[in-house]
Amino acid sequence: MAGGAQEAVFWTDDSPVCGALAHGEDIAAHFHDYGQLRYAASGALVTTTRVGTWVAPANRITWVPPFHVHSSRSYGETDVRVIPVPAALSEELPPEPSVFVASALTREAYLAMSDGPEPAGSRRSRLLLEVIAMELVRAPREPLRLPEPSDPRLKAVTDLLHADPASPATLAELGHRTGSSERTLSRLFSSDLSMSFHQWRTLLRIQRALLELCDGSSVTDTAMRLGWANPGSFIDAFTNLVGQTPGRYRSAARAAHR
Repeated sequence: MAGGAQEAVFWTDDSPVCGALAHGEDIAAHFHDYGQLRYAASGALVTTTRVGTWVAPANRITWVPPFHVHSSRSYGETDVRVIPVPAALSEELPPEPSVFVASALTREAYLAMSDGPEPAGSRRSRLLLEVIAMELVRAPREPLRLPEPSDPRLKAVTDLLHADPASPATLAELGHRTGSSERTLSRLFSSDLSMSFHQWRTLLRIQRALLELCDGSSVTDTAMRLGWANPGSFIDAFTNLVGQTPGRYRSAARAAHR
């Protein structure tokens, strides 16, 4: 899920976007001078910026403020709905990328706006967008931002973990593979990402678990596939970070897509 090193492109098209993305399809790094709301009516959308990665499965809406460089990847057959937000209205939303839990009203207003045949600047579209923005200001934010490193030595390690989150490799082993000492990498995790190696890898695995669970995988299969020794330790870690058990999260995600 890590973002690539390609140079970002400035996009000027501010029309709403509705379209299907195949599993694993990428949207290259870009930015625009307006804000953007992104919702996956089915599947899941992962958004990566220079400072972190956000996962938005099921009943979640991703917010990207103006001028924030971002890239995306779809998980599962993803029906993505993207709505531009004018700069003036963007000021009411957070200054950093965020993922919100969507209420029933937010979801219905969002889908009505993205499905509407009239131009984005019509009175109906403006009213719907105002409803969405007001609801998001009050909506709970998903806390699971995975910070991404700026130091190339640390990025070499996190790239390996992104490619294989279930890897049981120790920090010393990963350092040997990338040419850095365990002590240096441990210091970089603390200074660059404000967390330990273990905390970062656990957060990465939990983000991937969200995608697995939303795709219908069982709690046990998800735990085993992502490197936990047993389902119990996965349930504890997931509950501590997400605020609910993986079984409850899976049920809510499946209900949201019906």
